[in-house]
Amino acid sequence: MSVFDDKKWLTEVFADSGSVFGLAITKKLDEVQSPFQKIAMYETSHFGNLMVIDDVIMLSSRDNFLYHEMLSHPVLFTHPNPKNVVIIGGGDCGTLREVLKHPGVETVTQIDIDEQVTRMAEKYFPELCASNNDPRAILQFADGIQFMRDAAAESVDVIIVDSTDPIGPGEGLFNRAFYASCLQALRPGGILVQQSESPLIHMPLLSAMRQAMSDAGFAALQTLNFPQMVYPSGWWTCTLARKGAAFNGFREADAQQAAFTTEYYNVDIHKAASALPNFMRKALQAS
Repeated sequence: MSVFDDKKWLTEVFADSGSVFGLAITKKLDEVQSPFQKIAMYETSHFGNLMVIDDVIMLSSRDNFLYHEMLSHPVLFTHPNPKNVVIIGGGDCGTLREVLKHPGVETVTQIDIDEQVTRMAEKYFPELCASNNDPRAILQFADGIQFMRDAAAESVDVIIVDSTDPIGPGEGLFNRAFYASCLQALRPGGILVQQSESPLIHMPLLSAMRQAMSDAGFAALQTLNFPQMVYPSGWWTCTLARKGAAFNGFREADAQQAAFTTEYYNVDIHKAASALPNFMRKALQAS
């Protein structure tokens, strides 16, 4: 729950972990109620603009690059030749922008159920929407679960699930049925990647996600770590699931020689992100 109080602090309470996160707010910029959720925009004192959906912090100008880069570049450099990419969710378009930095990508289809998220991002995070008019980009506002269910078999190289928490519109993106649809749509060796919450306070969810991916038929899993200050605990993950093949490193030379710039991602970060602390290794042994 977030509270906008007379001290001009926006706070999000994480009841399950007995913790709270707050940002100093300069002013409220906008608020809309879409058919799916409430989307609010704030100006902060130190983190630029802030998007809050249903009282949950989504992204800030200052640190969103961490999430968007780590959800995009590791999976794209792990796949040998990604040409056709699907993004489920991602309405703020930051992940789309990062994917389109890869010149070998031929098409990126982004499916977000709520058009208002994109319209608000265009207004308050225009830098994230800078590639929306790229001819390779296809933006659809529809049900991502249904889209994957209807997708042609073996038509996609990489699926990026840039979702909210597993509540509300994002709830159906964390189960075996959805992962089975993704598996069918991926070409052999294709990879699904999904944000997988905080290992420090959401380990049961992370373990359950990985188990559901395995149960759906994915051959190999890999969870990556990265910091994300505005999310619960400040420590976040994404999990990769591969169809019919093991993970055997990534295209390190291509990543080293990439012609585009990043603020966080590089070869050493990619290597380090795959290192798991002992408590994670133990918890994920069964998944």
